[in-house]
Amino acid sequence: MASKIVIIGAGFAGVWSALAAKRLINLNNKENNVEVLVIAPEPTLVMRIRLYETNASSMTHPLGPLFEAAGIKYIQGTVTTIQPETHSILVQSPSSPNSTIPITYNRLILAAGSTLIHPPSITGLQDHAFNIDSLPSATKLNTHLSNLPSLPETSARDTIAICGAGFTGIELATELPKRLTHLPNPRIVLIDTANEIGPELGAGPRPIITEAINALKIHLKLNSSVTSITADSVTLSTGETIQTNTTIWTAGVKATPLTHQIPSPKDHLSRLHVTQHLRVPSTPDIFATGDVACVLADTEGHYALMSCQHALELGRVAGHNAAADLLGESRWEYSQAGYVTCLDLGAWGAVVSQGWEREVRFAGELAKRVKGFINGTAIYPPVDVEEALGAAAPGSYQSDVLLEEIVKVVG
Repeated sequence: MASKIVIIGAGFAGVWSALAAKRLINLNNKENNVEVLVIAPEPTLVMRIRLYETNASSMTHPLGPLFEAAGIKYIQGTVTTIQPETHSILVQSPSSPNSTIPITYNRLILAAGSTLIHPPSITGLQDHAFNIDSLPSATKLNTHLSNLPSLPETSARDTIAICGAGFTGIELATELPKRLTHLPNPRIVLIDTANEIGPELGAGPRPIITEAINALKIHLKLNSSVTSITADSVTLSTGETIQTNTTIWTAGVKATPLTHQIPSPKDHLSRLHVTQHLRVPSTPDIFATGDVACVLADTEGHYALMSCQHALELGRVAGHNAAADLLGESRWEYSQAGYVTCLDLGAWGAVVSQGWEREVRFAGELAKRVKGFINGTAIYPPVDVEEALGAAAPGSYQSDVLLEEIVKVVG
């Protein structure tokens, strides 16, 4: 009987885990000995980092043809339970929502991603706030924005309040002016508890971000937390109430709740602490990757972030190592010392910084072309199966090297 590598999730980390595992299996001519199985709600890769853009419903990439060509098996469903003691999981099928089927594994790769944090202390957050954390929620927001002119003409209709001035909040806020041209006087308000915009983005890009925010006439409310949200308002800790029919929550994510079914230490974002091979120490047959892995990215003490940039390499390493375990091959230590941030700033342009110190490389139109190439081309897996398998080697994705290649193409 063939050994089985089961991968939970078909995001960036899940897709590249599957391709990397299959690559090593093929190189060892063990196609009949080791099976690769992906379990996810849909056989599509959602371009989650693009959901701030218009037409969110189109931000998907089909995986079925690639999986079939590569010999990667796929089961449509949602994993509800991980049972490390029996080396099995329970899967809920969309055709039988009231029952689950057990699937055993020899190696399990948890790549189920992250979910938006909804603090229970904020009254009305679940009921009244929009978000762009998933394809359905981003599509819902897009429909709402399109339908705003049908509402009574009030300041609440024309005001958009974005809660969270981090990476996602800034990209959404700066994109909205061109998405709201159907409103006569749109007003965009960006709210954050920090005293500076984009605190995690570093001091280097901040003057450029501020310049773009001002040029696009976006209003900032810093040092302000949200206390309650209704269908037509958001109230801040300062006591101020902003009249709005559109409150959008972008303030942080945490790892999938499935991590809590694995008895192992976790960080404050529910990510599993793993070795540099991405193995969960307490359960050696389980690997964690992407947004569920807490692992050092370099020797300077920097940890991988919950980002597409890190997930692309984390997936390659997890898939390779899971297969290497079963094939008796050498494992690969995860390392991603290069770090690049490319922040979209809407009609103003974009800003690209490099290194953990966030030193600005360039901004404006060139940065916008780089961001466009990343969003429209670089993050998509190759359609050709041989090209995809070849690109799945661990160590082949390094963001600083890729940046230089992109600049040559668009510069």
